[in-house]
Amino acid sequence: MSQVILITGIGKRLGLALAQQMLAQGYKVVGTYRTEYPVLTSLKQQGVDLYQVDFYQQAQVDDFIASIKRDYHALRAIIHNASDWLPDNYQLDTDHYAPAEIMQKMMTIHVGIPYQLNLALQSLLIANDNTESNFADIIHISDYVAEKGSKKHIAYAASKTALNSLTMSFSALLAPKVKVNSISPALIKFNEGDDDAYKEKALSKALLPKEAGFNEITQAIEFILNSQFMTGRNLQLDGGRHLK
Repeated sequence: MSQVILITGIGKRLGLALAQQMLAQGYKVVGTYRTEYPVLTSLKQQGVDLYQVDFYQQAQVDDFIASIKRDYHALRAIIHNASDWLPDNYQLDTDHYAPAEIMQKMMTIHVGIPYQLNLALQSLLIANDNTESNFADIIHISDYVAEKGSKKHIAYAASKTALNSLTMSFSALLAPKVKVNSISPALIKFNEGDDDAYKEKALSKALLPKEAGFNEITQAIEFILNSQFMTGRNLQLDGGRHLK
């Protein structure tokens, strides 16, 4: 029977690339999504088990956790990819979110959800067929700005810093059966609609002026899954931004 990997935020971009890579590696993939995307139909046809969850709704989170514990007896890994990216001046443009709500949302999606899932599903990770060469894993997708901070995304950066702290705490809690690590990329992939001026400014911040690409991150995931001696660490995939 294939080992099960749970990926949050599976419907687009990195989450979609991770799902496709894990499928190619022979894993059983379980994923969450908030919004319907056409590509989800293809994932279902490939055997991915999908759960629609709004992580900002605690009742849905509780139901999702109960479903996972009911439907699966073990997990090979949890990859926390679900994310949101609200600037601190969001309310000035739309009059929709106040600063307190922005901080609450950033801390919920990047800290509260991994915290809850890691605790609630730890028994499934420990139940994974664990031998000397086969760990279970938790992988947090963090961000380069966690160490540098951000003038325009203060709440986002703070929440990713807190996520990195979870990496260290859970690695200590769940050792030696479960490895816990994080990945902190910068500029994974431009979005459609990003203009040339923005791209030029973003690229100039790194020693390696290019997009990382989804493949860089999926290869890092594979390295962590195969590692026999790394836990509580944060892989920096930032193109050398820390030296500019």
